[in-house]
Amino acid sequence: MEAYNQALAHYEAGRYEQAISLWRKALELGEKTLGPDHHSVGRSLNNFANVYLRQGRYVEAEPLYKRGLASYEETLGQDHPNVAQVLNNLAVLYDIHHLYETAEPLYKRSLAIREKALGPDHHIVAESVHNLAVLYDIQHRYEIAEPLYKRALATKEALGLDHPDVALILNNLAELYVAQGRYEVAEPLYERALAIREKALGPDHPDVALGLNGLAALYDAQGRYVLALDRIRRASAIYRGRAERAGTTRSAGALKEQASNRYVFLGHVSLIETIIETQPKRLSELLAEAFDVGQLAQVSSAAGAVARMAAERILFPR
Repeated sequence: MEAYNQALAHYEAGRYEQAISLWRKALELGEKTLGPDHHSVGRSLNNFANVYLRQGRYVEAEPLYKRGLASYEETLGQDHPNVAQVLNNLAVLYDIHHLYETAEPLYKRSLAIREKALGPDHHIVAESVHNLAVLYDIQHRYEIAEPLYKRALATKEALGLDHPDVALILNNLAELYVAQGRYEVAEPLYERALAIREKALGPDHPDVALGLNGLAALYDAQGRYVLALDRIRRASAIYRGRAERAGTTRSAGALKEQASNRYVFLGHVSLIETIIETQPKRLSELLAEAFDVGQLAQVSSAAGAVARMAAERILFPR
């Protein structure tokens, strides 16, 4: 249990490589001592896959989720809450790959299991509600997504107004309002989400970078370029710092994570281009910055970056 808690702490702090190391050991030990079909092995498979999902290692995550799902269904039954959790996670994976028709019934089955087992107002039920909202939001079905976000938010706020899960829902609801051009409604939600994350997770957590990036996009859309540049610089610095701390002999997972954050660097460069177009006198001031950030953006394809951006909108379970 101590190793599990340590791995969970690393995961929640964004130290994914350390979490992988501990969960790999837990999985190997569980398979050896309990057998490959034990429900504890299913938990380890699910946790292992969650880290891969956060790193953008989707090909590696999918078979782990499927093994974990089969293990839970065999040992715990079709309607156990643990089954719902893996269904939710597998749906996230398909959601990221734009396989919405595949993801939707998994989300709905997960939600039905959780509501039956836990009741409609349980905070875990809110995860399924929220992720369905994201699914509909991505498809521009805003009239369905907005009330689901609000339902999930009300449930999660029962955990405390400063809980990180509250911040994620606030952030996503703000993005929905931005997509609708409702900037004045979106801004306080972004700001509240950012404040929660900085307090709960620390200033260098990747989820803080996510909030900063959202605010930068909002200010950019409003032509508030000074504020936008400040926020995107802070977001880029967080991801750059994570890459530098990983060292020169980075693992494949760390490199993949850096690559999947490319959308932030691309947004940074795009913002600088916009500022230079509207304020040509700043060309010499910003050109070196654009080149420097542009180098960071060369580590992967745009497709991987877009997938990462989608993944960060999902409520990942514990």
